[in-house]
Amino acid sequence: MPAREFLDACSVDPAVLELRPDYRGLLMVVDGLSPEVTAGDGGQAVEELITAAEKHAAELLSQTPVDELPHIAAWRAAYRAFGAKPQRTRNSLEALTRRAEKGLPRVNALTDVYNAICVLHQIPFGGEDMEHYQGPARLFRASGTESFDTASGGEMVIEHPDEGEVAWGDDAGVTCRRWNWRQGRRTALSDRTRSALFILDGLDPVSNDQLHAAADALVEAQTALGAEVSTERRLLGAS
Repeated sequence: MPAREFLDACSVDPAVLELRPDYRGLLMVVDGLSPEVTAGDGGQAVEELITAAEKHAAELLSQTPVDELPHIAAWRAAYRAFGAKPQRTRNSLEALTRRAEKGLPRVNALTDVYNAICVLHQIPFGGEDMEHYQGPARLFRASGTESFDTASGGEMVIEHPDEGEVAWGDDAGVTCRRWNWRQGRRTALSDRTRSALFILDGLDPVSNDQLHAAADALVEAQTALGAEVSTERRLLGAS
């Protein structure tokens, strides 16, 4: 499915906006990714970005407890609103900010870049392989019967979201549980990813301009790595 057609079909269920009327999701499809971007350590450009993110996290946390950082606090409140316990299942922004102070993980260049930008811009990111998507992306409140593929003890397992949980999914099942807590295995980014979907989740006090600035930073980082990429984006949620 062409990127524009895919994005036009993506949606946020009204029940999610009833829960958080301030929610906005910026979806961006990046096509034309190449092996030098998605595989390996990405070289000096990626390392510099990671180092900047680690330094930024240390500076933030030297002044403010992690759970009082404005966007992290907003996401903790959102998790409590649908019944999740934020101290047990941390949103991706909080998890990475906590980890960045001691060193961000190294996965592959594509994942490392968006993790670093997540911390630098204080916006939760999700990254998915478009090749493995089945139908458009949709943010919804789960019935509890949907399938979510993950790993436990090194083995692939199928789990189910809690009833009322906010989750991202496609026609085949859940792709990310608890809004931006844990992504599934089926659509995970890998060294073979050539077309990716990035989801940037925003709540007040983050503005639409800040969401777009983080997306711009992601594109710029990939271009700096020598990628010839094309992008399409769409903002969903509150107007």
